[in-house]
Amino acid sequence: MHWLFHAPTRGYWSIIPSRHSAVALLATALACAAAPAPGADAGEPLRLADVLEVARQANPQLSVARQRVAAMRQVPAQVSAYDDPTLSWEGWDIPNSLRVDQAENNIFRLAQKVPWPGKRTLAGTVAEHEADAAEEEVHVTQLDLTAEVKRAYYDLWLAHQKRAILRRDKLVVERVTRTTEQKYGIGQATQADALRAQVELTHMTIQLDTAGLAIETAQAELNALLSRGADEPLGVPGDPPMQPLDASVETLTDVALQRRPELAAQRAAIAGGQSGVELAGLERRPDFEFSVGRFINYGRSDGFGAMASVSVPFVYNGKYDARAAEARAKLAGAEAELRRWQDRVRRDVAQAYARVRTAALQHGLARGTHIPQAEQALRVTESAYQAGSADFLSLLDALRNVEAIHIQHVEAEAELAKATADLERATGSELSQPAAARQ
Repeated sequence: MHWLFHAPTRGYWSIIPSRHSAVALLATALACAAAPAPGADAGEPLRLADVLEVARQANPQLSVARQRVAAMRQVPAQVSAYDDPTLSWEGWDIPNSLRVDQAENNIFRLAQKVPWPGKRTLAGTVAEHEADAAEEEVHVTQLDLTAEVKRAYYDLWLAHQKRAILRRDKLVVERVTRTTEQKYGIGQATQADALRAQVELTHMTIQLDTAGLAIETAQAELNALLSRGADEPLGVPGDPPMQPLDASVETLTDVALQRRPELAAQRAAIAGGQSGVELAGLERRPDFEFSVGRFINYGRSDGFGAMASVSVPFVYNGKYDARAAEARAKLAGAEAELRRWQDRVRRDVAQAYARVRTAALQHGLARGTHIPQAEQALRVTESAYQAGSADFLSLLDALRNVEAIHIQHVEAEAELAKATADLERATGSELSQPAAARQ
């Protein structure tokens, strides 16, 4: 698959697919169950919604969870049904000639086992609750996948932003290098300053190369979640949405306690455990077997026969006591597991909420205070250096400070977006508004 990269000014990049790439892209989409490849449209960035849609359709882990539920949904019909009836033949007093038709009796019998009323129904109910719990695990897998995709998406966005910053700052370093060489040519700068400028330019070039490798690494991580080849190209992710988080931690905790699928899975497990306790009580009841037979007699009149039998469970009563104790222990364990998950949900929401607030504070400070101050300091220092009132080391320090502040800013923005994704995972649903720093 080929992609044509066009780099306009100011470090912004766009990706335009060639004609050959469009054909390959169509084949990839068909192979992924008609899921559109992200970032495929000409001139469009890599949209998070498109990436999530592809992940939900193509990720094998999610497919495994869905197929497991589909399989478990077939269990209740099996365990709630009666055993198959049996059709048997018996031959009595067959002569030495093995003439079956001359046997004293040929008996054809049809038998059916009938469990105590309610046993098979409860077994089906237990299986239904187990399938319900497994279905909630699908939602857990989907939430985990969504959070992982968002984190990988914003890691890729961060890698692109760092490269854009380095490209822009490299232009500034090149300009400063030319100024230093000109000043050195007329005796207003030392040779050491000129060499330092060249070293800084080389260092910036190495950082740019490293930034390209970081993009490839981030692309491989995201492609793995999309079940695509590690080296398949992706577009440039869009900027994270920046809006304030208005909900309190108490409100989000209440939402999480209602929506987290792990809690729903445990409630289904408790319901299954309760049915299991009831079923263990019914196991003490006897089961029955009924049969009817047709007797074909040699030399005598034919006739019919019938038989009824019943199990005697009280003879081995100890095993039923153990089964009931096992069912009660499983139910108590499921109830304790629910309480453990409730405690964990409260902790997850509190920690994720604190991360969002911390990231929002850092992002707001970087955008509102640090960046303007650092850029102003660079402008003033560069003008002073050109005028001869500032030395080269001061200018180099200002350059490095601006680069560090810009990188800190995009890192804070990416951290805020990832913290918001973690908070959504902790609450079990997307927030009505993405979190960001208030101005």
